[in-house]
Amino acid sequence: MSAQLLGLHQPGTTWLHRLGAGAKLLGLMAAGLAVVVVRGPASALVAVTLAAALLGWSGARVGRTLAAMRWLLLTAALLGGWTVWQHGWPRAVEVVGDLVALILLATTLTVTTPVDEVMDAVARGLRPLRRLGVDPEVVALAFSLMLRAIPSTIVLAEEARDAALARGLERSPRARLIPFVVRVVARARDTGDALHARGIGED
Repeated sequence: MSAQLLGLHQPGTTWLHRLGAGAKLLGLMAAGLAVVVVRGPASALVAVTLAAALLGWSGARVGRTLAAMRWLLLTAALLGGWTVWQHGWPRAVEVVGDLVALILLATTLTVTTPVDEVMDAVARGLRPLRRLGVDPEVVALAFSLMLRAIPSTIVLAEEARDAALARGLERSPRARLIPFVVRVVARARDTGDALHARGIGED
């Protein structure tokens, strides 16, 4: 997964940008359900075409967006090759088409909606569960921290890899894994200490 994927938001004036984050999340859920329920390679190709058109309509920068999605698309290609081998071309087109359509739809949401607005929409959607003991703000904060941690974690992994290469230890899993784990744990503890200092999560 690219570290750039979560930072693709591009301000704009299209109707997708003006549409509320909650409506876009519901639309993404409905579209995802439709993509999974409707079977067959033809429907998968239609879904990919519509999702690509929607992404293009959002004004996404093609080069930057494809660069951020490259590892997801590579994974889809590998999955397609395995599915062709196991189940044949029609099934592979359906599986890969559905996956790529979902990736494109999710990327459209990312391009047209800031992460903070998505988290606010999640918090609003969870408010009815407050009577069951769910704290919507805490859940939204947890999602936000998770999303923001993904790019930084990938950066730490790349830095650990580069450090191992600089020491001539590129073939040593320990030289990569131990520094990476130590730095991830340290960052998690620092985040926890910062939240505790602000009284977040306390009863």
